[in-house]
This record gives sequence, structure tokens and C-alpha cells, in this order.
Amino acid sequence: MPTFFNQRNNFTRYAWFVLGFLILVVLWGAFVRATGSGAGCGSHWPLCNGVVVPRAPRIETLIELTHRLTSALSGVFVLFMLFWAWRLYPRGHIVRRAAAFSALFVITEGLVGAGLVLFEWVADNESVARAISMAVHLINTFLLLAAVSLTAWWAGAQGDYKLQWRGQGRAGRLLAGAVVLLLVLGVSGAITALGDTLFPSGTLREGIAQDFEATAHFLVRLRVYHPIIAVVTGIYLWWVSTIIAAARPGMGALVFSRAIRVLVVVQLAAGMLNILLNVPIWMQLVHLLLADLMWIAVVLLGATTLSQPVEMPQSAALVVPAGD
Repeated sequence: MPTFFNQRNNFTRYAWFVLGFLILVVLWGAFVRATGSGAGCGSHWPLCNGVVVPRAPRIETLIELTHRLTSALSGVFVLFMLFWAWRLYPRGHIVRRAAAFSALFVITEGLVGAGLVLFEWVADNESVARAISMAVHLINTFLLLAAVSLTAWWAGAQGDYKLQWRGQGRAGRLLAGAVVLLLVLGVSGAITALGDTLFPSGTLREGIAQDFEATAHFLVRLRVYHPIIAVVTGIYLWWVSTIIAAARPGMGALVFSRAIRVLVVVQLAAGMLNILLNVPIWMQLVHLLLADLMWIAVVLLGATTLSQPVEMPQSAALVVPAGD
């Protein structure tokens, strides 16, 4: 009778749980930024205001401390996932590699977060360095979500798979373009959200006027590009998902291509609503959640398109002597 930790179904469910928990941590991190609570623990890391447990903490301190604790817990979850994958799968297995990348990116995620605090690129900081760090943070987060998504997807697949990069032709190039565009869109969205937080406007009209002022801060002037990139990316993703679904009509490709098209419509509508409502915090979180789901859907569409079954070695054929 196999033990709990020797059952792949249990590992698969755990990997999906880790992905869901990570998404919640990402959303809470956005809440930290939107509420200006990034300096809630001062410039101390890993301590909070120089102590392990702050006394009589302010609300900003509680928000930041909660994010640190949940982030640390997510790191423990990912590292345990790696340990479990190494115990369950043989050397060189694709799930092992995906889990290893998950562990790598969760470590770099923690280091980037620590850097934001130690260099004081939080709260009201409006420097170029903070904008760059936000872009790096976003890219690392996307890579972490991709690695954990792939770990869960390949763990639940029937049979063993490998990534086949060569010979994919047009499908591979289209998927690479989708990944690049989504990363650019994500970075522009992170910088736009930072600008909205640091330079809020009372009304939509005031916000639009700020975007085109010659003396406006660079974070404000960059906000106008995000909707343009979003529309271009949405059109491209719709086109790519349709082409890949027709070229690779497997069940996985069909499901994720449809999910991408639905998310494109919902995300563009959410983006318009976010602007019309003058970017309230709750709508920023919804917008980010949809962006994360879009990224995961594209990553898994790529997995279903580029993954090929591993051919199992055939046992020697039984030779029956002639005349028997």
C-alpha cells in the first residue's frame, strides 16, 4: 500500500494549493503597495522595526508584517514541494526540474522583497530605482507563478512529458511573442500602479490632465502607455490562441485557448472600469488577479503545445520458435 507521500495525486493537489496560496500572497503584496504600507516595518529586514514581534503596531505595520509572514510561509511551501518532488520523481524528470525552478524563483522573490525594504524603495519613494525594482519584482513573480503552474500541470498529466523546443515552427514563435508581450504588459502595469499610488488624482479628468503635463513626474507620464500595450497584447493573444487551437486541437490547447480569449475580454473591460472608477484599491486587486490568471493560462497553453510524451523503452519482443 503506497504511503501518502508516494502518491502522485496527492502531490498534484498540493502543487495546485501552493499556486493558489502564491496568488493570494501576490495580491496582498499589491495591497501593501496600494496602501503605502511598504515601510510599515521600517528599513529593517527580516526583523520588523528592529524586533521580532512589534508592540502596539500601527495598521501599516500589521499589513506589512502579514505580507512578510505569508511570503515566508509560501517559501516554506515551495521548498517542501521541491523536497516532495525529489522524493517522488526520478532524476531528470520534468516535474523535478519545474519544482527546482520554483524553489529558485521563490528565493529570488524573497531577496527582491528584502532589497525593496533595505534600500527603502517603498512607501513614498518615487525614484527611478524603485520603478526598476518593481519591474524586476513583477518579472520574478511571473516566473515563479509559471514554474509552480508547470509543476502542478505536469504532475497531474497522464504519463511523463518533456519540453520539445525544436521543430515547433510557427506555434513556438507565436507563444514566445505572447510571453514577451505579457511580461512587457505586466511591467507597464506595475509601473502604472505605482504611479497611481504615488500621484493619485481626485477625478478621472484630473488624472488624464496629469498624464500630459510637461512637468509631470515620469511615473505619471508613463501611465498613458499601459492601456495601449494592453489593447495590442489582447488582440495578439486572441489571434495566437485561435491559431494554436486550430493547429494543435488537443483538449488542453482548446481549453486554455478559450480561457485566454475569455480573459482578454474580461481583463480589457476590467481595465476600462479601473480607469473610470479612478483606480480604487479593490479594482486594482481584481485587475492584478486577472493578469495573473492570464499569465498562467498562456504558460499552460505553451505547456500543452510544446510538451511531448516521453517514449517508454520497449521490452524485448518474445520470440516464438518456428514450428511450435
